Amino acid sequence: MSAIEGLLNMKDEIINRVANSKLITIDLEDFYPEGKRVLFDIKDWLFEGFVLREKDFRQQVSEFDWSIYQDAHVALACSSDAIIPGWAYMLLSIQLEPFAKTIIIGNLEQLETSIYQDIINDLDVSEYEGKPIIVKGCSNKPVPQNAYILLSNKLKSVAKSIMYGEACSSVPLYKKK
Repeated sequence: MSAIEGLLNMKDEIINRVANSKLITIDLEDFYPEGKRVLFDIKDWLFEGFVLREKDFRQQVSEFDWSIYQDAHVALACSSDAIIPGWAYMLLSIQLEPFAKTIIIGNLEQLETSIYQDIINDLDVSEYEGKPIIVKGCSNKPVPQNAYILLSNKLKSVAKSIMYGEACSSVPLYKKK
């Protein structure tokens, strides 16, 4: 029998080696928590956008309806060059705490990193012990680059290998010796 006849007799069976492999794919998008992300800029609460007047600031804080941030993730920031004392951010966070899921000082990317840091710190990686892992690279949600670093560092202690991308075209990153 010729090689061509042998190929024709295989009955066009296609074997999906990726599906049959022991590779585990982790998609950080699967861990993306719900809730709106908000950048709270305190510049608008400053005198002429630059000076924090304590009495006026405290009055605005006490009169504001903080419930609009129910279940939101909030980044506190000041877009002007004003020097904001630490107690001002603390006062805002105390008011936000009953409503917001997350509160940080920083921008929206730092907020996402903080959210993912908590998720990855709580992630039980024991199920990945001795297994080859692919961390999926593309996502439709704003997964921060720092989340990939946090995850790979956590997986390194247990995984047999870590790759990035898709099963059909992955980039090897780590292999346990």
